[in-house]
Amino acid sequence: MKKWRCLVCDFVYDEVLGLPEEDIPAGTCWQDVPESWTCRDCGAPKSDFQMIEI
Repeated sequence: MKKWRCLVCDFVYDEVLGLPEEDIPAGTCWQDVPESWTCRDCGAPKSDFQMIEI
């Protein structure tokens, strides 16, 4: 499982946690998040996210 950081506002999407409040269950891999999804904090598109190393 990986984490993905928004390059615009630094919001982090954690694959382990998912975003259940946005109907993205825990354990959802980044490639399975819909392309139409946008950052919940700033509205940036999925393409503005970068994988971060832990």
